[in-house]
Parts: sequence; C-alpha cells; structure tokens
Amino acid sequence: MKRKARGSDGVGPSQRQLRAAELVRHALVEIVQREELRDPDLKGVYITIGEVRASPDLKHMTAFVSSLGPGDPQLVANGLTRISGFLRGRLGKQVDLRFTPELHFQPDVSYDEARHIDELLASPEVARDLKHDDEEGER
Repeated sequence: MKRKARGSDGVGPSQRQLRAAELVRHALVEIVQREELRDPDLKGVYITIGEVRASPDLKHMTAFVSSLGPGDPQLVANGLTRISGFLRGRLGKQVDLRFTPELHFQPDVSYDEARHIDELLASPEVARDLKHDDEEGER
C-alpha cells in the first residue's frame, strides 16, 4: 500500500514542509535586509515576511509579506514578484535544498484580521455582552 504525503490530503503541512519553509523565510528576511532592492515599489519600505508556505514537493513557496510604515502590502508583493528571479538566485546560494524553490508573494492580511478582531472585541455591543455573561456566571 502506497503511503500518501501528509501535506496533500488536507491534514496540514508535513514537518519537512514546515522546516523548509522556515529555512526559506529566514533566508529571505536576511536577503531583503542585506540587499539593495532595485524596484520602485520597494524603495524606502521596510518589508516583513510573516510566513512562508511550501508545496508538498518543496518546489514552490509562497511568502506572505507586509510593510511597516508607508507602503501597500499588495505593491510590496508585486515588487517582490518582479524581482523573484534575483531573490531565487540569492536564495539558492544561501539554503541547502535539493531544488531552489519558485517564489510566490502574497500580501499578509493576518495583521489586518487581528486588528479587526480587536476592534470588534472593543466595540460597546460586545463589551456589554461580555459584561452580561460575567454577571450571569457569578450567580
């Protein structure tokens, strides 16, 4: 009986995928900080790479990027996509993987989602409901 790869059945990424993705994330962070990126959308922008997800065969990796300060995350992702060949070349020299992965960039919306949840929790309606639940729990 042939064994299925863990990442392909919807269960989640395998340890191998997680380890390789984190290795690539650290390398990309170092490359982005160290190199002068020659793209107009990346000039003067501090780029953060929050997460990297690897395909089951490790040949494709998607990095979720955002910017601190001014800069639209979509523009940052577009700029990094334009220079992905350069980044892939630098990455190949820095990480020890059988194949240098094809890089894809997406804007990281997790910070926006967290801020939205904080705003919801701070809203008067939710605060009132939470207070009401606490009073019922004390009885």
